[in-house]
Amino acid sequence: MSKEPSCKKCRRAGVKLFLKGDRCNGPSCAMLKKAYPPGEKGKRRNKISEYGKELREKQKLRYWYNLTEDQFKKYVVEAMKRQGGDEDSGDVLIKSLENRLDNAVYRLGLAESRAKARQMVNHGLIVVNGRKVDIPSYHLKQGDIISVNPSKKNKQVFENLSEKLKNHQTPTWLFFDAGKLEGKMTGDPVPSEVEPPVKLTSIFEFYSR
Repeated sequence: MSKEPSCKKCRRAGVKLFLKGDRCNGPSCAMLKKAYPPGEKGKRRNKISEYGKELREKQKLRYWYNLTEDQFKKYVVEAMKRQGGDEDSGDVLIKSLENRLDNAVYRLGLAESRAKARQMVNHGLIVVNGRKVDIPSYHLKQGDIISVNPSKKNKQVFENLSEKLKNHQTPTWLFFDAGKLEGKMTGDPVPSEVEPPVKLTSIFEFYSR
């Protein structure tokens, strides 16, 4: 991922992407203090070209899912290959991104951001169907069980988790047992429920150039 600070990514995109979890809802959010692009001359948003608009939409979704350019492009290209079938290419893209293991860990409330969820997976804190999986891009299928590695439950990252989960809403395609710290993929992701802060058609137009 880009080493640019998360707050600068939101300011450049011109919209909150909630890359830092709960902090983004508080008064310390950079979008409240500096609602303009980063840089000395960035206090006014100049008119941008159509290409610039498409680039911005692409970057917003890439940042939202915490992916590198190469990773994100693969998902988009794959969705474009399936264009013209029974399913809309935008829906295909969102479903593929939502089926990632790191995203599911975030959606279950085990991590406050996708970046934190990615770290948890990389460090072996998550198991799928009883086996440790340390690949954030691991593609989940219906029926898969996602849980905290039993040998890692005492890690600091899981402290006060039950309190944090009280107001957490799990999407309809995931079931979560807070007592067991275990989730299950009960169906396919529902794109209309995801509502990413982007115009998906602009992303496909960007990669079609």
